[in-house]
Amino acid sequence: MAIFLTGGTGYIGAHLAANLLDQHGASLNLLVRARDQEDAGLRLWQALQLHFEFPRFYEYLQTKVRVFCGDLTEPQFGLSRDDYDRLTHTTDSVIHCAASLNRKSEKSCLNVNLRGTLEVLLLAQKSNYYHGLRRFSHVSTVAVAGKRQDEVVVEDRAIDWEGSDYDPYARTKKFCEHMIRQLLPETPLTIFRPSIVLGDSRYPETTQFEMVKAFVFLAGLAVLPFRSRDKIDIVNVDFVADAIATLHQKDNPQYDTYHLSSGKDSQTFRQLTASLAAAQNKRGPIFLPFLQKPFTAAIDLLAKRRSDLGYGASLMKVFMPYLVWNTVFDNRRVTTELGRKPVPFSQYSYPLLKFSRETNFAYSYRSWPTQAGGSAA
Repeated sequence: MAIFLTGGTGYIGAHLAANLLDQHGASLNLLVRARDQEDAGLRLWQALQLHFEFPRFYEYLQTKVRVFCGDLTEPQFGLSRDDYDRLTHTTDSVIHCAASLNRKSEKSCLNVNLRGTLEVLLLAQKSNYYHGLRRFSHVSTVAVAGKRQDEVVVEDRAIDWEGSDYDPYARTKKFCEHMIRQLLPETPLTIFRPSIVLGDSRYPETTQFEMVKAFVFLAGLAVLPFRSRDKIDIVNVDFVADAIATLHQKDNPQYDTYHLSSGKDSQTFRQLTASLAAAQNKRGPIFLPFLQKPFTAAIDLLAKRRSDLGYGASLMKVFMPYLVWNTVFDNRRVTTELGRKPVPFSQYSYPLLKFSRETNFAYSYRSWPTQAGGSAA
């Protein structure tokens, strides 16, 4: 029996798969969007080479991982009847991590986040019918809280159906949580809501650069249009992955919903910029919050351009509200249960900044070694 993990080739999903394999000895059923088993193996190697040297990866692929080549949005994931039956009968729990983070495309969010989650729920129902389902864990987001300002948001008060949603991503993820609770009423559930996931505290390398680009852009400005005392809730991906894996594998977690965040320990803009400035022997930026409106207007204008600058501005447009809300998400549930806290972003932000600049925001993937037979099958 195995954990059915979706999104295993994504950023959080790859960290989670590596943690489950290495720290928990888990067996995994992985849904991978690929042409065939060889293509799926190559995609998994790209996703997991941050975590494993090839010999260990290959050993896990042969002994602990069962790959299903399919698409989250297709009926029964587009699998053959035999493969779908095999997935149903070998799945003892589910971690649904896959999602569309395309905050500008309602179509993408509807297809992947809603239709895809429904397909995962149908699989869970079938597995539960045949042999019982130990747990269903869903990786959501703190964005389900919608538009909040100057708050500390606790888990049980995050969702407000009368409140305004920020974007299609937040809206669909909020409804996903609702679907899960409605369609799996008897199954043990765990909802995980990460805040801004940025970087791994253990090493500077990353394969995910969208939020990093926004961070690097801001780090290069001499003037910032923010209030220096505002907090920004950033959490390291290794904490997020370990929390999900640990609590999913736990027999009886204390709660059914957890904020995976820095909570009240979130650092201020002043703390973060002072740390970066000290690491580079530079002066920190000047904070002029009255420039927020013209800065936002300029970002909106530049985002319409078809250029590298326009792309950068479009990223900033997406993340801007998270930077000015001054809202953090209470994390006492997860830190109390795990007995540890996330690593402050200031402790690993400069190595992440340096790596990203030196690589021009690109990870140099290693190819499939020829000594492995030249095939991912």
